[in-house]
Amino acid sequence: MAVQQSKVSKSIVRKRHAANRYKGVQVTVCPSCGAACLPHRVCKACGMYDGKQVIQIKSKEEE
Repeated sequence: MAVQQSKVSKSIVRKRHAANRYKGVQVTVCPSCGAACLPHRVCKACGMYDGKQVIQIKSKEEE
């Protein structure tokens, strides 16, 4: 039977187990247009970030 060489701390065990719980980046909803967008990034649908218009999005009608 194997004998434990040294105690494994709780923090090391929890770090190892935390990798199994990672679900990836969760998609959020843009508060201005309601489209799905990544957190902390400019919305690709409307160009808003943090309640401010950051980039101008060309619509299909303008082209």
